[in-house]
Amino acid sequence: MEDGNGRLTRQEKCWILYDVGNSAFILLVSTIIPIYFNSLASSAGLSEVDYLAYWGYGASISTVMVALIGPVLGTMADTKGFKKPSFLACVALGVAGCALLPVPGHWLAFLAVFVLAKVGYNASLIFYDSMLTDITTRERLDFVSSYGYAWGYIGSCIPFVISLALVLAHEPIGLTMKIAITLVFLLNGTWWVLMTIPLLKTYRQIHYVERPDHPVKASFQRLSKTLKDIRGQKPIFLYLLAFFFFIDGVYTIIEIATAYGSALGLDSSQLLLALLATQIVAFPCALLFARFSKKYETARLLKLCILAYIGIALFAIQLDKPWEFWLLAILVGMFQGAIQALSRSYFARIIPAEKSGEYFGIYDICGKGASFLGTTLVGLVAQATGAANVGVAMLAVLFIIGYVLFRRAADLL
Repeated sequence: MEDGNGRLTRQEKCWILYDVGNSAFILLVSTIIPIYFNSLASSAGLSEVDYLAYWGYGASISTVMVALIGPVLGTMADTKGFKKPSFLACVALGVAGCALLPVPGHWLAFLAVFVLAKVGYNASLIFYDSMLTDITTRERLDFVSSYGYAWGYIGSCIPFVISLALVLAHEPIGLTMKIAITLVFLLNGTWWVLMTIPLLKTYRQIHYVERPDHPVKASFQRLSKTLKDIRGQKPIFLYLLAFFFFIDGVYTIIEIATAYGSALGLDSSQLLLALLATQIVAFPCALLFARFSKKYETARLLKLCILAYIGIALFAIQLDKPWEFWLLAILVGMFQGAIQALSRSYFARIIPAEKSGEYFGIYDICGKGASFLGTTLVGLVAQATGAANVGVAMLAVLFIIGYVLFRRAADLL
């Protein structure tokens, strides 16, 4: 899997390219999509607080849907010959949803299409993450996983900068906002497809279970057995529980960053540029943590990242000035890629390689599939109190719980 100089192999590079492709979509989710949704919601008479809440509910619905189907999809993908076609189907759903986002003219219809695109994106990651054990060695899991996030962050900036130019300068170049937004979504969907093709061409499933006579029925049976087994594997069970809380906070911050800034009345162009800074900062920091992973235990690095996020969440509570949002964006960029990459590689290391699909399906429930808790919590508290800051305050609690549980899980391994 590794060449004589310890550089990335061809298959590792192709796997990393998918992160470059799908990260373009998720960057839109954090920036342009919520701003466009805000314009649709405002024209329909929704208040800023209701806009933030409904955006959170939409994100929650998409992740709950993936949480329900993820484990079954992951278990089926472990069957020989199933992983690549299942991955392709999810990518197709995500890309189609992305390309169709400019079609709806009403905020509710737009939210429905967004949910479908987000389901395709999240479901594709179940298969993508589980491919990690097939495309590299156990010793290189942290390194390759970190490089995936690093290049995903910086690579996604290419279509994003073009998208940003189209949105902010559409009038001088003779475009209406509608045409500019349409081009943005088509561009990012095309980028996603192009970055996926190398992985589809090179990926070979190494770890699998043989195809039974009734694959779907057998998948449910294996999933049931795995769920029972996990309860008896205390380190894995506690890690998943810890991951549920701390990564929920991470994804909630990603989901609501732009919506939160908009609700506080911050300028849209400043928000977009600050979040672009997040991507740029995340690139070298993720690579730095990849180097750290060769010298320090993964558990130690993860604890550092969770503690950093506790501080970030506490800082976000009082955020009300543009420079504070810029600082928040930089702080998030420093640890966002690291905590995602190390969480993925840490889990890949402690599970059976031949069951990576079904285990990562469960992992997705506790990660992206569980992020409904944070987004829903922020939305409900913001609506109940009339203050977005109070809703964000709840995220610090999620990180603290995650840290305590992770320390217990790490001590058992």
